[in-house]
Amino acid sequence: MSAAESAVSLRALAKSWRGPSGPIRAVRGIDLSIARGETVALLGPNGAGKTTTIDMVLGLIEPDAGSLQVLGRSPREAVQHGLVGAMLQTGDLIRNLTPRELIAMVASLYPSPLAVDRVIELAGLEQASDQRSQKLSGGQTQRVRFALAVVSDPGLLILDEPTVAMDVEARRVFWASMRRFASEGKTVIFATHYLEEADANADRVILMAQGSVVADGSTTELKGRLSGRQIQMTLPGVADSELAATAGVTSATRHGDSVTLACSDSDTAIRALLQRYPEARDIEVTGAGLEDVFIHLTSDQGGR
Repeated sequence: MSAAESAVSLRALAKSWRGPSGPIRAVRGIDLSIARGETVALLGPNGAGKTTTIDMVLGLIEPDAGSLQVLGRSPREAVQHGLVGAMLQTGDLIRNLTPRELIAMVASLYPSPLAVDRVIELAGLEQASDQRSQKLSGGQTQRVRFALAVVSDPGLLILDEPTVAMDVEARRVFWASMRRFASEGKTVIFATHYLEEADANADRVILMAQGSVVADGSTTELKGRLSGRQIQMTLPGVADSELAATAGVTSATRHGDSVTLACSDSDTAIRALLQRYPEARDIEVTGAGLEDVFIHLTSDQGGR
C-alpha cells in the first residue's frame, strides 16, 4: 500500500523527550500503514507511546526522525483542510453555550461541514442539545466532543480514550454512534484502555509497548498467538489435584463449586472429563482473550 493510497502512513517514525536522567525514547522508529476505511484500535500500557504517536499524526508535535503522511498530505495540511477530526483526552467545552451552539460555531470554520442536526443525531445528543455546557454530565460532555470532532465530515477520525467518564450505557451509545460514522467509509483510529471496546469495535489492533509496535492484526489473529484453552465447569466434590492430573489439563483452579482448567489439549481433556465425571455441568471452553494477549505481549517488553 502506497502512502497516497493509505489513510495514515508512518515510516521509521521516532520521537524522544528530554528526561531528568537523559532522553526518553517515546516512539522508536515505527512503520505503519492504515488503509482508508479501517477502524483501528491503538493499545498499550501507560508510556507505550500511543499519545505521542497520535500527536504526531495530528501535527501537534514534529517527529525527530522518519516521515508520515495523512490522507496523502502532511499532518498539518490534512488538519487545516478539515480532513481530520480528533477527540483528545484534554480540553474543556466553552461555558454558557449549548451543544447546538458549539457545533454550529465549529461547523462555520469548515467549507463543507455536516448539518448541525445530523451531527446532533449522530452523537446521540437529541436530549441534551439545548443544555448549557456546564450542566452536561460527563458522558454528555464526551458526546459533544465527539460531535465537534466529526462536524467537518473528516476522512480520518482520531479518538484518544473517548469513553473516559462514561457509564456502561453511555459507552454503548457512543460506540453505536462511532460505528454509524465509520460505516460511511471513514477511517477511525482510537486509543483505549478498555480492551473489550477494541475487541468489539476494531477491524484491526495495533499493540504498542516501550515505543514500539509489538503486535498488529485482527483481534482473532492476536488471540491465536497464545496457545492453550480453558475449560470452565461446575463440578463439586472433586480435588483440584485430581482434575489437574486429567489428560490434556495443565492446572486447575477452584472457586466454590466452579472450576477452571488450563489445557494443553482441550479436546482430549473434555473427553476424559466427561467419561470420568458425567455429573459435570455448565461446561464452557474458551480461548485466550485480548486481555491475555495484551498482558503476554507487553510483559515481554519489560526487559527492553
